[in-house]
Amino acid sequence: MQKKILVVEDNAELSDLLLLHLSDQFWQVDLARDGFTGYKKAAGGGYDLIVLDIMLPGMDGIEILKSIRGMGLVIPVLMLTSKSSEIDRILGIELGADDYITKPFSIRELVARIKSIFRRMENLSVMKKSASEYIIQAGGLVIDPEKRKVTVAGKHVDLTAKEYELLTFFARHPSRVFNRSQLLENVWGYGHDGYDHTVNSNINRLRAKIESDPANPQYILTVWGVGYKFTETDEADV
Repeated sequence: MQKKILVVEDNAELSDLLLLHLSDQFWQVDLARDGFTGYKKAAGGGYDLIVLDIMLPGMDGIEILKSIRGMGLVIPVLMLTSKSSEIDRILGIELGADDYITKPFSIRELVARIKSIFRRMENLSVMKKSASEYIIQAGGLVIDPEKRKVTVAGKHVDLTAKEYELLTFFARHPSRVFNRSQLLENVWGYGHDGYDHTVNSNINRLRAKIESDPANPQYILTVWGVGYKFTETDEADV
């Protein structure tokens, strides 16, 4: 099935160039040249990926990303930024962006990153299908992969898309220790150095939501000097 991509970019020359080259990959491309239009189109769903500029008139890319993730939409998002500061990139990733690319960039690199995201999503889809036959349980924590639902002691836990993916990844590899680079590679899909904060902040937020005492976690444990691990099913108790 033909992939459908939404490009939200206010620079007419760049957006037209993206339309041309992404269409050459036999992808269906839709354009939006301001934040409000981009948000409306993204919120309507139906896209396989969104290429989203950060600096937009009306509504910036960070606002759009935060809004669509708040709606529960799990469409992959690749952020475009011309800023030299890493703050926007880190914030975008923590809000649920799947990747970012800094302007100026080559079209070849952008296409390669989009293809990488599509491959990763297809692999996740296969994993979800194989995992949907069983429910993961550790003490009072229950993960229902088919419904993408998490409960602790019978109470629903509201997680962002990345928090859910991180928790599920841990739960499918109980007792295995992962360092931050491995988590970035497996959950975020990249292994850039210098983004330990992304992993740490997501784990801290996840612990705040699933642990009865986040300062003394039962599920996601810190292995000092190495990384993190998820406890075995019979180790955790609420």
